[in-house]
Amino acid sequence: MTAHTIETSVHGRYLHEDRGPERLLTGFHGYAEGAESSMEEMATIPGADRWSSVAIQALHPFYTRSGAVVASWMTSLDRELAIADNLDYVRKVLAAIPNPQTLVMLGFSQGVAMAIRAAAYAARPAGLILLGGDIPPEIKEDASVVLPPVLLARGTKDEWYTEEKFKKDLNWLDSKTRVTRCVFAGGHEWTDAFREAAGEFLGALG
Repeated sequence: MTAHTIETSVHGRYLHEDRGPERLLTGFHGYAEGAESSMEEMATIPGADRWSSVAIQALHPFYTRSGAVVASWMTSLDRELAIADNLDYVRKVLAAIPNPQTLVMLGFSQGVAMAIRAAAYAARPAGLILLGGDIPPEIKEDASVVLPPVLLARGTKDEWYTEEKFKKDLNWLDSKTRVTRCVFAGGHEWTDAFREAAGEFLGALG
């Protein structure tokens, strides 16, 4: 028996809150979340009402035990193909939206990898906000990657995005761009301290 892959088309889903073409905040949700949760969280950032916002939902939906529909960006199966599919998807979403003067991308948990891939290969944002997720290996291995200023955030009680992972990412990012660090009391989650840091980061960009 041999395994094969075949290209097909699927429909992605995104939410868009249009507040004008000047500023756009694009969100990538975490594992077992959806575009709604990403949009709701982004709205809690101080100053976010000055930004148009887009929440992109991952292409692989599934049900939770409670029956809620959530999504995942990818698994290790056919990883390279999934990355290419996701990047093409992000490009198409951004092409469907009026080109903003200032674009910022925000990723949480599993969405961190997608946010930084999109920043490296699908667009040229003015800033990148990363919460609770590590930088994928293919990004670190690509010497040609150019990144905008980054806000890198972690909760002190986050057992998934550990202090060790955080420090390794900081060291790598410091060699590539300007990094703002945010370490807050909390776990694998959004907190008010992170929201304040994100608001300050956005304010400095637009």
